[in-house]
Formats: sequence, C-alpha cells, structure tokens
Amino acid sequence: MALHPQARKAVENAAGEMPVTDPAFDIAAARERDRLAALEQDRPDIAEVRDVDAGGVPARLYLPDGYDAVVVHAHGGGFVFNDVEVHDAAARRFASISGSAVLSVDYRRPPEHRFPAAPDDLAAAVRWLDGQPGLAGLPAFAHGDSAGGNLALVTALRLPGRFTGVALVYPFLDPTASFDSYRTAADGFDPEEAAWYWQQYAAGPADLEHPDLAPLRSPSLDTLPPTFVATAEHDPLRDEGEELVRRLAEAGVEVVGTRYLGQIHGFWRHAGVFDAAEPLMWQVAGWMRMLLVRGAGSRP
Repeated sequence: MALHPQARKAVENAAGEMPVTDPAFDIAAARERDRLAALEQDRPDIAEVRDVDAGGVPARLYLPDGYDAVVVHAHGGGFVFNDVEVHDAAARRFASISGSAVLSVDYRRPPEHRFPAAPDDLAAAVRWLDGQPGLAGLPAFAHGDSAGGNLALVTALRLPGRFTGVALVYPFLDPTASFDSYRTAADGFDPEEAAWYWQQYAAGPADLEHPDLAPLRSPSLDTLPPTFVATAEHDPLRDEGEELVRRLAEAGVEVVGTRYLGQIHGFWRHAGVFDAAEPLMWQVAGWMRMLLVRGAGSRP
C-alpha cells in the first residue's frame, strides 16, 4: 500500500527540518521545542495524576477510576528525546482507554547518560512498584514505543516472570540496520538518523552487541510472557519488529504481530494527526484486557 495521505502529509511537513546528523543540530533546543509542542495537545482527564520518585527515578503515575492492572510505559524518542511531559497526552489517553494505571518512566537519556542508564532506570521503577500499596501485586505490563519499545522488551527480559504481557509499538531493536526495510521503507525516517541515535546511546562499540541494548541478540527470548508487536508499513524499523515476532513464535512465546498499512514511524502518539493512532491504542488495550480476563478465569 502507498503512504496513507495523512502519513504523506506528515512526511512532507517534516522534509525541511534540520536532521539530527547535522553538526549544527541542538539537542537541548529540540527537546524544549518538543515539550512546548506537547503543551498544545489535548490532555484527557484522569482521576489522579501525580509525579513520583520511583526508586530514585522520576516518573508520572496515572490512576484512572477502577484500575485493575498497571502498565510500565517507556517513551520513544531515539533514547535521546522526549520525556514524561511530551508523552503526557498519550499516557493519559492510554490509561483512560485501558482502565489501567500507567507509570510513565522519565529514564535518563543520552548523550548525557549513556547505556545502561535507561534500562537500569526502568528496572528500578519496576522494583519500586512492588512496594506501593494499591499497585503491588497487580498484573503488570511492559509497554513502549520505538526506543521505548526496546527498553520495555529489555526490562521484561531482565525481569523474567514479572510481567503479564509486553506490548511494543514499532520497537527500535537492531543497531546493525541489517534488515531490508532500512532500504525499502524509510519514509520520513532516514537510516542515517537511526544510526545517530545508536551512536548517542551506546557508551562504546561493545555495547552495540550487548543484548540489553540489542535485544534481538538475547538468548532468553523464550522467557517472555505473551507479547504484542505493532509495526508500520513505511518504517525502516518494520522488519526488525516483525523479525522479533518470528523469533518469539519459533521460541514458543504467545505473540501477536500487526502491521499498520500506509503508516510511518511515530504515528502512534499523534491521535490528532493519524486516524490509525487511537485504534492502535484500543487494540493494545483490548489485547491486555484479554490476558487479564483469561488470567482471572484461571485462578481458583
């Protein structure tokens, strides 16, 4: 399928932006622009929202009425960009749709804090949950988009048995950029920019081969709980996400893979721009609810 008209317009609108690979690119200024833009987004009301210290890691906790599960959310942004403020509208929307508490983790970012700072922060936040009244003992899901999908997957691999499920939206998994979609589906996301993100994240060349950074290298994929992976058709990361689905299925993990036709990387967070964004949230929420209902039915 050709680019969806909404995706085509988004690619056209972004065509004149300075790439992150330009020596003049200002990371701090870009972060601030993203935060200011996020303030313009509609923010659904949630019964309770509070900023917390999650085991020494800043995080934002969303508590909708009647929540019966908790989602640990890792935001995307190439490890370098975005934060809980930029993802606030999306986290609110997902908490409202899913009926689950959402812990959005403000993990440390490169280049100031390189690997393994980010996955260490996610693991610390999960351990913090285990001591929180009203949250400890609830079914828990690891969730993330793009680089956050990498971190959610790594967190589940680091903590086998901790999560009821893992939900990944176009996860960023392969520092080698070896899959064909980097050459055939890179609409609006230059593979050179993808390489730049890995260079910021890794503290050294050896990190690029570490399974906590490149989880497709993990020998423990078979330890994962049921996993959901969404990819976008016109995204250089498409094939690595779908390769993860293949490997999980071969390893005997219960896995669901969905490709969103006509879509580009980044669409999930922008419900006001892409018609496909909110349906993907509902799909993930429904998949999580299925696991919760099935789990409740299996208890004596």
